[in-house]
Amino acid sequence: MSVLYFLIIILMMIVMIGILNEKYFHIQSDIALILFSLILSLILLAVGKLLGLDSVNEFVTELGDFGFEEYLMDGVLCFMLFSGASKVNMRKFRQNVRAISLLALLTTMLSSVIYGCLFYLVSFIFGLEMDILTCILLGCVVSPTDPIAATGILNKIGLSKNVCSVIENESLFNDGTGVTLFIFVRSLVVHSGDSNFLVLMLKEIVGAVAVALIVSFLLFKLMEITRDPIKYILISLLDVSLVYIICEHLGFSGVIASVVCGMYFSSAYAKIERRAMVIDRRELYKDFWEIVESLLNSILFIMIGLLVLNIDVSKYILIIAPAAILINVFARGLGVSISSLLTGKRNIPGNYSIGEYVVLMTWSALKGGLSLALAFGTKEFLPPDIYDIFINVTYITIFFTVLVQGLSVKNVYFALEKHKTKRMTADRNQ
Repeated sequence: MSVLYFLIIILMMIVMIGILNEKYFHIQSDIALILFSLILSLILLAVGKLLGLDSVNEFVTELGDFGFEEYLMDGVLCFMLFSGASKVNMRKFRQNVRAISLLALLTTMLSSVIYGCLFYLVSFIFGLEMDILTCILLGCVVSPTDPIAATGILNKIGLSKNVCSVIENESLFNDGTGVTLFIFVRSLVVHSGDSNFLVLMLKEIVGAVAVALIVSFLLFKLMEITRDPIKYILISLLDVSLVYIICEHLGFSGVIASVVCGMYFSSAYAKIERRAMVIDRRELYKDFWEIVESLLNSILFIMIGLLVLNIDVSKYILIIAPAAILINVFARGLGVSISSLLTGKRNIPGNYSIGEYVVLMTWSALKGGLSLALAFGTKEFLPPDIYDIFINVTYITIFFTVLVQGLSVKNVYFALEKHKTKRMTADRNQ
């Protein structure tokens, strides 16, 4: 299937699902794209299997075989991260930097290890033949929250800006932790590579930040020279793509580098905003990145739904499905709990109690495309049965967090706000 043919199908689905949802269902738009693309995929599979239509089966195979990992990791991920990071509120980021740092670093590592240990227990009980390191590797795949899901969904459902800031910034930065931990554990699983996690972590993060800041500083100087708003767009595109390629080549985190680029350009652009408003009266630069983010998010969510066409259902599905959901929530909750204790009640954003904060940060932790890309990356060294477990668990986790948690997090948020109000009122009356 050609790229253009595939793109036409994706765009048709985005348009039709969007219109139907707008007219009849009124579900948050990104969640609707995943939900209805999944339903359509299951219908195509059922029609092909039940009716034995070779043309349908061939179409399904071609549609499911599109290179998702290459499209995301080697294509659009850097632009999506740049766009999301460019909207970071720097004041709120500095205000909540302790909570964000602990969530992005400590919670991600703890959740990955806790998840792995619990899944190993399930594996041992039910004979799944997975060792502890392989289970922890699975934890590294599904534990990081996804910045694309977070920025694409959570900021559209009415959460306060302070809460959204913590969730979005954690999601933007913890992928670097997750990818680094994944690389480290993968090296242990295949008995190769760097076995010093601290060195690997410092290399990934420090190298990424250094490259991003140097290249962004130099290229933004060009932005200050030009008076053409189109060149603003071209310079920003060049910046993030060049930095991503350099970091991936040098073994640094392209994910973190893309985030740093977005934050740097956002901060630097704010300093020249008066001049930019004269040059770019139609705000082409800002509108471009808004459109890019919306389009690429929509394509990604459709692709996640379509990828169900290309996975084999594990023979252990009845065991791993409930285990994946329960362990994910528990591991995330325990990781957030430990981080929140170190954050301290005074530094918890939104005047939440530790318990309220843990519930909100646990239930708002959505997973997305990056987890799938990491899971697909295990195919080359995992046995087929174990690889199927990885893909199945990742898919189940993504769909549960996006469809169940994503649809209900607004209600959870407002319930916690009511609880917080009652608690603070009771404290004042004492």
